[in-house]
Amino acid sequence: MRVWQASVDLSVDCYAVTKLFPQNEMFGITSQIRKACVSVAANIAEGHGREQTGSFIQFLRIAQGSLKELETHFIIAQRVGLIEEREVVRIFGQCEQVGRMLRSLIRTLQDKT
Repeated sequence: MRVWQASVDLSVDCYAVTKLFPQNEMFGITSQIRKACVSVAANIAEGHGREQTGSFIQFLRIAQGSLKELETHFIIAQRVGLIEEREVVRIFGQCEQVGRMLRSLIRTLQDKT
């Protein structure tokens, strides 16, 4: 599934970016970013594995929420000086792509029910 692959790619990029954060943030915002990005991909996979359209849609909506959580963590990370704006813009581009794909998949699944 393309949306799942894009969300996994986003997670890999988030891990790479947070490796550059200070060590004292390992259990703070670094952990929060990593949990949120992994949650996007994991919820897509879990929903797909349920093999029920209604459940799949619900898990895709949870993935959307995790995506917004991830964006919020990056806004905070930028505001406190942990990451440069250009990196946030790049990550947000990926988030926007995944978000569009999630919305499209949800609409497609809803049309089938």
